[in-house]
Amino acid sequence: MADRIEPRLLKGFRDFLPPAQAARKDILHTLEKVFELRGFVPIDTPVLEYAEILLGKSGGETEKQVYRFFDQGERDIALRYDLTVPFARFMAQHMHELPLPFKRYHMDKVWRGEKPHKGRYREFMQCDFDLVGADTVSSDFEIMLTIYRSLKALHIDRFTVHVSHRGILSGLLADMGLGQKAADILRTIDKIHKIGEKEVAAQLEEYMPAAAVKRILELLHYKGGGSDIIANLTELMGKDPAPVRRLLDVLAFAGELGIAAHFKPDISITRGLDYYTGLVFETFLDDLPGIGSVCSGGRYDNLVSLFSKQTLSGVGASIGLDRLIAALDELALLPPVSVSPSLLVLRIDDDLTGYYHKLAEEFRDQGIAAEVYPEKKKLAAQFQAAEKKSIPFALVCGGREKSKDKISIKDVASRETFLEIDVSQAVSLIKQRLHTGQSS
Repeated sequence: MADRIEPRLLKGFRDFLPPAQAARKDILHTLEKVFELRGFVPIDTPVLEYAEILLGKSGGETEKQVYRFFDQGERDIALRYDLTVPFARFMAQHMHELPLPFKRYHMDKVWRGEKPHKGRYREFMQCDFDLVGADTVSSDFEIMLTIYRSLKALHIDRFTVHVSHRGILSGLLADMGLGQKAADILRTIDKIHKIGEKEVAAQLEEYMPAAAVKRILELLHYKGGGSDIIANLTELMGKDPAPVRRLLDVLAFAGELGIAAHFKPDISITRGLDYYTGLVFETFLDDLPGIGSVCSGGRYDNLVSLFSKQTLSGVGASIGLDRLIAALDELALLPPVSVSPSLLVLRIDDDLTGYYHKLAEEFRDQGIAAEVYPEKKKLAAQFQAAEKKSIPFALVCGGREKSKDKISIKDVASRETFLEIDVSQAVSLIKQRLHTGQSS
């Protein structure tokens, strides 16, 4: 047909076939359990917001990436580019309805019109968790610890959380008389893991003389730890050591829990969004650092003040689900997830259609996923359908079995058949074999 529409996808957008979507759902379920175990509760916000809400303090680079348009009512609106700014608006409107401190998690899609490449898409899923209403080092560490527990729950062992404090570089820039340019400078420094030190140095020279750039890079190279961290960083900063002390405290807490090897100070971490004010962190997989951070965040004490006269301290992090999955797939760490039911009820007699559905319901009531073959075909074709869909068991029942209130179960892979057994026996058999992995 001449008017047939070509099926195609926008660049940076994807479809997910059942195995891929099942793997995503499995990871989301795991993260949900981690968050709820730690007292985080779910919320949801609209995908569309007024553009002024999203762009109030995002910075020029982010504004270029936002999907923004006028709707039928000529309202200036945009698709959310992250889940943090909508959360700030949410808290400004609902803080009097919620107990403070408040811990939330939100896992959903966001959109950015940036150049797609490996692990980075224009439509992607973020898994956010935040604690608002407490400006304490304990709340900072709770977020860092949740990052650790989330990755461990996904059976990821080789990762490092790079931690810094925005006040360290901000203090140094103010001391150098560059406080007014701090936002642009910090955004430039944040690119160092993507574009390299040489290019960052060249861009920084647009804001400061070469000697000042050298001083900044000296600080970025500091990766120390232990008792010298305050003295060394404070000397380089030339400012109040309070931000360094907070950094030291969270690293010390990690040591108390025996997980210090997963956390390291890295002053080059600044985060590109202007709303961050305190501790900031990015998480890299040790065996695949080039894919970028799979979980990042920080403290944003002033964000809610954009929408409210009240101030509300906050700290949070976001796991980039799509980048994480791309990395796990490359590292062969993505476990296979079955999308098939465990039992296929074969159709022997069309007159027994209602009975086949009744049998399927009995298995489903016992937690066994079951499917009824939708049409009458030769048994060989129905068994082939079970094999193709990787369904491990098939149920056979004709008029004779029904008259005896019995069924037969066939292990599709081994061809082993259990003739004329009760449904309760079949349930026990299938559960045992699924549990022990006897059936493939």
